[in-house]
Amino acid sequence: MRPEDLRAAIPVCERGVYFNTGASGPAPRPVVEATTDCLEHHEYVAPVEEGAYPAAYEIFEVAREAVADFVGAQPSEIALTNSTADGIARVAATVDWNPGDVVVRTDLEHPAGVVPWWNLRERGVRVRVLETQSGRIDLDAVEDAVADARLLCLNSITWSHGTRLPIADVVEIAHEHDTLVLVDAVQSPGQVPVDVGAWEADFVAAAGHKWLLGPWGAGFLYVDREVADRLTPGLAGYRSVDDPGAQELELVDGAPRLEVGTTSPAPYRGLVEAIDTIEAIGYDTITDRIERLTDRLKAGLGDRLLSPREYESGLVTFTADDPAALVDRLADEGIHIRSLSHPEAVRASVHVFNTAADVDALLDAL
Repeated sequence: MRPEDLRAAIPVCERGVYFNTGASGPAPRPVVEATTDCLEHHEYVAPVEEGAYPAAYEIFEVAREAVADFVGAQPSEIALTNSTADGIARVAATVDWNPGDVVVRTDLEHPAGVVPWWNLRERGVRVRVLETQSGRIDLDAVEDAVADARLLCLNSITWSHGTRLPIADVVEIAHEHDTLVLVDAVQSPGQVPVDVGAWEADFVAAAGHKWLLGPWGAGFLYVDREVADRLTPGLAGYRSVDDPGAQELELVDGAPRLEVGTTSPAPYRGLVEAIDTIEAIGYDTITDRIERLTDRLKAGLGDRLLSPREYESGLVTFTADDPAALVDRLADEGIHIRSLSHPEAVRASVHVFNTAADVDALLDAL
């Protein structure tokens, strides 16, 4: 598939210039059709054919396999979630915390990587904030921060600056201190390859509704198999156990023990289609096009640029006198970006379906 074919399949692109994929990616028609076809089959046919539950379970199994293959894992290392925030919250609810335990997070975490740790305060868990500079972390500071920590949470690509963090190096340092590592990777799949084996993190949370251009409601959580088999879920339901009708219940092996109960299979069918679409385009094409377009945008922004001048991702952050007002004005002109609170700035998300004309329209409007 060519980028032009993908763009033609995205109705949002017919309605304006869309540079907000880092918040929510616009799904192409085949992804939405796969999602709705699954929903119709599940509601109209499955109840009197294979059964609603077997139909859903088959989709769940296919989705785990597709996600696992896409990120370099095994299906038993993938738990299906509703979102990145859901995945992080499940980890926070599952670790056997003790009063005085320390969680380290960076000062650039999305609220999904802030609120779950704050919510542990009544259990005596302390949060230590690792300060960054221009979207970068200092590895010596990481070592100091995790020396007595139970868990470290950080982004693979910072949502604020678009910088790529050295995840494998950070994980190596953390593991030397027996510190678990949870990576919020939602800004990575769909724009850059993800290999969880190379990262060696204990947990990796992500979702399909951003750069994968999938539907809302389909997230996934990688859990290293050795770690998963030692976990007792903080929330458990009939999908957490081998045979929910058995007299003696046993947790399922691996990450799926963090799954709980009834949820629609439709978003996960859409996620599979979204992964197939990204693979049909190919990461070489995706990263090459994003790099060329972000170079064009950065050159036009000049000194307003806050993100790195050299290519790291499709997230481009720049200054504005009044970020919220600028976002509103651009939306009135049919150009869609978003404002940020830290740093106080605006951010454009450039994906493979965008064009040079899109970039020029944004620069002209600025």
